[in-house]
Amino acid sequence: MVLITEVSLRDGLQIEPVIVPTADKVRFGELLVDAGFQHLEIGSFVNPKRVATMADTAEVVAGLADQPATFHTLVLNERGAQRAVEAGAKNVRLVLSASEGHSVSNAGVGTEEAMQRIARAAEIVHDAGIRTEGCIATAFVCPFDGDTPVERVVRVARHYADIGVDVLHLADTIGAASPGDINRAVTAVRDVFPVERTGLHLHSTYGMADANAWEAYRCGIRRFDAALGGLGGCPFAPGATGNIAADDLIHLFHREGIDTGIDVSKLGALRDHLAGLVGHALPSALAKIPAAPAEVRR
Repeated sequence: MVLITEVSLRDGLQIEPVIVPTADKVRFGELLVDAGFQHLEIGSFVNPKRVATMADTAEVVAGLADQPATFHTLVLNERGAQRAVEAGAKNVRLVLSASEGHSVSNAGVGTEEAMQRIARAAEIVHDAGIRTEGCIATAFVCPFDGDTPVERVVRVARHYADIGVDVLHLADTIGAASPGDINRAVTAVRDVFPVERTGLHLHSTYGMADANAWEAYRCGIRRFDAALGGLGGCPFAPGATGNIAADDLIHLFHREGIDTGIDVSKLGALRDHLAGLVGHALPSALAKIPAAPAEVRR
């Protein structure tokens, strides 16, 4: 069994030029839960002037509050943490970049200062009883600095362990990692953070996302972020394209006999629904056929 967190409502929509109405976001979240997704990333408490598509995150949190699933929101600093508390968020993902260049682009400060900010943000949300997860952006390759030394990734992972996050995610922010990169980072990080509480956030820029997910599975990873249809990208990482496609990833795992708990019969219509919200076709392999993922092979 693997856990797939569907991230269309955050990492999928954040780079889109269209601003999807709040009510449509909430309805799409409800449909994802109905299809069996138990974990969704639904927004980020960041500066709305920089990411206008996430300006209504508090309203989306409120709109989905009665749904039987776990909803995650992103936080980069103390102000975001305070907004998460005020919105009644229950689960927050803290974000740090392992590379200096991306940290400056994404958070406005270098990695060391960002780590201090995140520690203060963690204290704010922990005091409010909010569960935290930590994400390491550019854990493999940075669009500004090139390959990220594994030592920098381990340093950030150790910092997350020190401030008490429950789950750690390694992000291939620009989709440039190879299976060897995945193996090296996961192997190194498991010395400071348990592999059973470590996940992977993949993008598919160079077409290696599925291979990377499979290598991560072989290394013991059982948590994966994905966006239906492969929607998404980071506005502060030049060259970043869509997330690993949830439909393609589910198909891979199901063909290998690994359950995801997702009702595949509903994913084709859901993918079409999402394409309608953003106004363009989605790039997943199954969207191009078009087809739904396979049932679990028994």
